[in-house]
Amino acid sequence: MTNLRPHGRTAWSRDTGTTHVLTETQVQRRGVLARAVVAHPWTADVAVAATVLLAALATVLVALATVEGSVGLGLYPPDTPALRLVPGSWLVGAGAGAVALLARRAWPLAVTATLTLLAVVSLGTTGVLGVLGLCLACALHTVAATRPARTAWFVGGAVLVVVSAALWRWEDIGLAEMLLWSDAWLAELDDPVHDLTEPPFSPGRRSASVTLLLALLALGVATGSGVRARRLHARDLVERYAALARDRDASAALARAAERTRIAREMHDVVAHSVSVMVALSDGARAALDRAPDRSRDALVELSRTGRAALGDMQRVLGALDPADDGTDGTDAPGGTPRAPGPTETDLGTVVERFRAAGLPLTVTGLDTLLPEDTTLRLAVVRVVAEGLTNVLRHAPGTRSVHVTVRRTDSAVEVEVLDAGGTRPGTGGGTHRGILGMRERAALLGGHVDAGPRPEGGWRVHVVLPWRHDEGADGGDDA
Repeated sequence: MTNLRPHGRTAWSRDTGTTHVLTETQVQRRGVLARAVVAHPWTADVAVAATVLLAALATVLVALATVEGSVGLGLYPPDTPALRLVPGSWLVGAGAGAVALLARRAWPLAVTATLTLLAVVSLGTTGVLGVLGLCLACALHTVAATRPARTAWFVGGAVLVVVSAALWRWEDIGLAEMLLWSDAWLAELDDPVHDLTEPPFSPGRRSASVTLLLALLALGVATGSGVRARRLHARDLVERYAALARDRDASAALARAAERTRIAREMHDVVAHSVSVMVALSDGARAALDRAPDRSRDALVELSRTGRAALGDMQRVLGALDPADDGTDGTDAPGGTPRAPGPTETDLGTVVERFRAAGLPLTVTGLDTLLPEDTTLRLAVVRVVAEGLTNVLRHAPGTRSVHVTVRRTDSAVEVEVLDAGGTRPGTGGGTHRGILGMRERAALLGGHVDAGPRPEGGWRVHVVLPWRHDEGADGGDDA
């Protein structure tokens, strides 16, 4: 299985938080030479053309020696034009093929057709194929590397049929002839074995040339198909990597959105609950300043305590965003142990007394109920009660009674906040974020929230928070 991480570097920079772009070159792990060819494709075209010319120069002498040997055997007359035409056609065909191959990357099919025509013309006029078979193999390599496999093999088959037919019909000097008649001593024979104007037709010799042509063309198509397959595989890996990166970014965006929602809910709980209590306390302190100074002093003390608690909660919420803000990089100095966030208020009694000090006529049932040890559930209970009482404080000022009930069953903890309705106008319509926050908290624990007006007047909030483990017994004294 191919590793989707780029070779030699990581796909994700922890320093910058950015993703490196994965390329096909990194997936294929090309060497220095291969990267240079990819950066400058013309160098590969020039190298192929030069190889064809070198092959022609290396074999033209063998072709000339073959013609001379054929003359010694009497297969050609001593003054045969083949002594000039065969090497000339060999070199001209090589030059024309090399020039055509320079354009194979831009027009592979057109170059293949041109080389096929050149091969037929060379065989029909001089009886030699020369190195045009090698040129056709190079052209078909490019066709297979740039076209679907079906197209490549179809073109390769068509070229094989056309060139093989021309070769079978007109070839005089081929592979078998060069192997049999290129010895120098044949050219020095004084008594020719035959007295012919051209070599006779031989199915065996033609078969050798067709076999060589078939091998060259098949090799070209096969290697080109391999290049295409590797390129498509690399492209598929790049696309899969890009899809994974998009999914990761989308997941990160969802996580950031969820974190923003959580922070907004926490800030709402801290600000709305505490500020509502602080406003009520300050109003009560001002009203009692002249006629009951002691009660005013108590209200101011509770106001200060509530403000400090709210400030601490806000610092904990904001500190969770960036632990390094405190200068400790999120760790304790002595042992480098991660610093845990400060405790969150889970004492329901403290919350109830805070709202009672703010002036709510509270009756609480189940205040000493032994809640499960799950801190998340405990915090949810406290937040639900605080939210319910905050809503009463804001939207039902002057209410005659507020009743809070906390019950624990074998499978759930239930919280209910009832008020009798306000006698004065509320302080505002609100943003409905409080009810939404309660629903989100309950949903995270698998519970649900019912909130709405009571038939006899007032408002009711009923929350059910399920739990799994038996950790205590019920309690339920009035407070």
